[in-house]
Amino acid sequence: MMTEQISHLPLDERCVAYDRMANVLTFLGDNWKDRPSLSQTAEHFGLSPFHFQREFSRWAGLTPKQYVSAHAHAAAGEALREGASVLEASFEVDASGPSRLHDLFIAHEALTPGEAGSGGRNVTLTIGKGPTPFGLGVFLFSDRGLTALGFVDASPETAGRPGEHTGRTEEDAFQDLVSRYPRADIRRDDQAAARFAENVFEPGAQVPLALYGTPFRRQVWRALLEIPVGETRTYGALASLIGNDKAARATGTAVGANPISWFIPCHRALASDGRLHNYHWGVRRKRAMLAMEAGFRDYGTG
Repeated sequence: MMTEQISHLPLDERCVAYDRMANVLTFLGDNWKDRPSLSQTAEHFGLSPFHFQREFSRWAGLTPKQYVSAHAHAAAGEALREGASVLEASFEVDASGPSRLHDLFIAHEALTPGEAGSGGRNVTLTIGKGPTPFGLGVFLFSDRGLTALGFVDASPETAGRPGEHTGRTEEDAFQDLVSRYPRADIRRDDQAAARFAENVFEPGAQVPLALYGTPFRRQVWRALLEIPVGETRTYGALASLIGNDKAARATGTAVGANPISWFIPCHRALASDGRLHNYHWGVRRKRAMLAMEAGFRDYGTG
C-alpha cells in the first residue's frame, strides 16, 4: 500500500539540513545490518526521535526505517556500505509505477561553434549562490536557461568518511564554474540566483537547461536524462545507449564534465565496479541525491 505523502521542508531549511542528513545517510549505510532504532540513530546525532524522524523524512522523502530497509533488501555486499544498493532495493509497496522526479522542459540550446571555441566570448551569464536540498548551490545561468550548478561544502571536519568531502569553499565553487567559460561576460547577482533556485526546485518546475558543450558531450548528457529515477547505469551502458560501445572512457569523461549537477543526473552514472566514487561534488552528496531519488521513486514523494 502506498505510504502517505510526505511534505518536504521549505527549500532554505532543506539546504541547512543537508550536511547533517548526508552524515545520517552515511551512518545508516554503515550500520544497517545492526538495524539501529530510531532512538539510537537520533541519539547519535543529538536529536529527539520525533525531531529526527520529521527532519529526515521531510528532507529525504522517505523514513529512516525505509532507507535501512532498502539496504536490508539489497544483495550488494561491499556496495551496500558505499550506498549504491539503495537503487537496487526491492521496496514492498504497491506503487503504481516509477514517479518522475522532474517534469523537465529541456532547452537543448548550445553555443555556436564559434562561441564554444572561444570559451564563451560575447556570451552574457549571471552567477550567484542560492539554497538547494544538497547544501548551498552556485548557479550559472543565461536567458536561455541554467548553464551550470555546483555546490559549496561545509568545513571538512563535518565529513562522514575520510576522503568523501570535496572541501570546496564558496570561492572554490564560484571559480570552478567561472573557469568553464573564461571569456564569457559573467556578472554576479546573488538575489537573482536565489530567485532562480526557488523557481527550479519548486515541485513540478519546468527547468530550461542550456547545454553548452561539444556535440558528443551533449549526446551523453541527454542519455543521462534517459536514466529513470531510482536507477543507475555504468559508463559502458551509457556508451551503448548513444550507439558507441567502445567509448566507455570518453563517455565517463563527458559525464564528469557535466556542468549542470542534479538536473542532468550524472549522479546516476557509475563506474563498472558499481561504487559511488569520482563524483565531482563529493561522494556523500551523490549518496544523498540517490537516497532522495529512492523516496521519489518508491514512495511517490516530490
